[in-house]
Amino acid sequence: MKWMSRISLILFSVFVLTVSMGSSVKAGQQDVEEFHTGQGTMVLKNLKNNHVYIYNKERSKERFTPESTFKVANALIGLETSAVRDEYEVKRWDGVEREFENWNRDHSLASAMRESAIWFYQDMARTIGEEEMQKNVSRFNYGNQDISGGIDTFWLGSSMKISALEQVVFIEKLVEEQLPIAEKHQKTVKRMMIQDEQDEYILHGKTGTRLSDLGLGWYVGFVENEQGIWVFAVNVDGTGTLAKNITLKELEKRGIITQG
Repeated sequence: MKWMSRISLILFSVFVLTVSMGSSVKAGQQDVEEFHTGQGTMVLKNLKNNHVYIYNKERSKERFTPESTFKVANALIGLETSAVRDEYEVKRWDGVEREFENWNRDHSLASAMRESAIWFYQDMARTIGEEEMQKNVSRFNYGNQDISGGIDTFWLGSSMKISALEQVVFIEKLVEEQLPIAEKHQKTVKRMMIQDEQDEYILHGKTGTRLSDLGLGWYVGFVENEQGIWVFAVNVDGTGTLAKNITLKELEKRGIITQG
């Protein structure tokens, strides 16, 4: 896996405590590696023993726009409402040149998730429509559930906001297929989120970056290994790539994943 650059990291303490997620965990303290210069938070939950590890407790409760991490919920809603048939359904590129070259082509639901092609998910959101979108984000209890910012923009630096703690609750429900939609759609989206599949573990994740100023980055997802499943959410004052790199560093340090 390529890294943009070596991140400057220092040690800090992470709190291990009971949080409002129905988890019973022991109080304690461990060494974890610091975020890059600037602010951020990390929530990491072990679903086997319900231990939750938090860095920056206050920020973990603060809501931010989900940016492209909303593609996870958007894909689930698109499948549930038949706005798309399956992960392979292709939408034709409209010919508009956008910020990234890999957006400027035809995409399927799965490839648009992988390449984070916003236009595909905006088009799908318009097909879903405001009524169905609102109904489902409310059923998911997704953040502040506010789609008033426009059916194809509300998650992009607009009205929808969600905290790292809430992201972990949402992803945990997805992992356990307990969201109020068909289980087959939850299985599909989990499969679409796979970013690294090794003999020892499978990493599922989705980044998000506020493109207007590159001042907010997310990485959310989960890891499956022989010991169990870990759910995570990280946000930083930076890009989604930075959030992902920090997450991978921490997961590797804890022995949850191994990188070459």
